[in-house]
Amino acid sequence: MEEWRRTLLPRIAENKAKLRGLTLPELARRGGASLSGSTLVLPFLNKVYRLAPDLELLGPDGRPAPEEVQALLFDYLVNAEGQKPLGRWLGFRELPHGTFYASAFQGYSGDELVRRLNREEFRRAAARAGGTPISLGDLAYAFQVLPLLPLAVVWWEGEEGLPPQATVLFDAVGPELLPTEGLAIVGRLLCRKLVEFGKRG
Repeated sequence: MEEWRRTLLPRIAENKAKLRGLTLPELARRGGASLSGSTLVLPFLNKVYRLAPDLELLGPDGRPAPEEVQALLFDYLVNAEGQKPLGRWLGFRELPHGTFYASAFQGYSGDELVRRLNREEFRRAAARAGGTPISLGDLAYAFQVLPLLPLAVVWWEGEEGLPPQATVLFDAVGPELLPTEGLAIVGRLLCRKLVEFGKRG
């Protein structure tokens, strides 16, 4: 894991170099973020990250954010240009090159949800995570994971002989904001948070 994190450092450095020509107010405008004093405030999965003028990215605990999160958020800030969600949901297979990784993604996202949660636990978790009910499947919620990027999770209860199923969907604006591997990580982190909330008493 440590070696994998080190592989992210060149990408983080490259994205920081791209951002150095932009002011924090401009980055806030482009990315749907806000300013607090001399820092940019960027919510991600119900947590608040802060970007200093020297482009140091701090997590909610005030310490440097993990490399995985830095890679995601710097990708987002480089690509964000004030795009609006398109209101059209895509499955992972519909993302660029998503077909190759769709089975693996389903295994650690939707399949993990139905392994760990029942329908009521999912409902409770979605409410705790700030989900907004939407009309898909038997139960579904949209989540504003980044200011410009909604994801959705759809739950089908199943029938006799068929187990429940859950699927993560991405607003069609997603590929403009993050590469497919970044969207996969966001989907995984969202499902992990839902499992955590669902099992909380």
